[in-house]
Amino acid sequence: MAKSTKTARVAVRVKVLPHGEGLPLPEAQSEGAAGLDLVAAVDAVMPVEIPPGKRVLIPTGLSLELPLGMEAQVRPRSGLAMKHGVTVLNSPGTIDSDYRGEVQVLLVNLGEEKFSVRRGERIAQLVVSAHAQVRLEPVAGLSQTRRGAGGFGSTGKAARPSGRAKKKGLPVRTSR
Repeated sequence: MAKSTKTARVAVRVKVLPHGEGLPLPEAQSEGAAGLDLVAAVDAVMPVEIPPGKRVLIPTGLSLELPLGMEAQVRPRSGLAMKHGVTVLNSPGTIDSDYRGEVQVLLVNLGEEKFSVRRGERIAQLVVSAHAQVRLEPVAGLSQTRRGAGGFGSTGKAARPSGRAKKKGLPVRTSR
């Protein structure tokens, strides 16, 4: 039987902007959820319409103060994508710990009908996690791995030239 582990709780300061007053703060919708649901802070009387193929920046009415060493990512909601073809265009959108502006969500309508974003509607997820600050170190060579320089779609496949790569004049990957 698997052991239950407690998830670390991190305090994130949040400022509710005037147009976000009265809306719920983002929160997880289940005990195991990684994301907090962001809601639209649009006008209650005039929903924002997103025609097919168009994108719109939707305000959340929130600004965050993330602890140093933490980042937040804005990610799509699977229900919006499945039911309406609406997703987050720059997914994941990254919010750095030194950003103090409003969290906004760039939604795109990939569906066939216009989509109305209403005040308080759940439009995206916010996932907060720790990250490392890296310093790149130039070197003459890198260690060898089984995967090597294999890119898109290469994991779990043997390193051998494909007939398609030969036909299209693409670089051919070989094992070393």
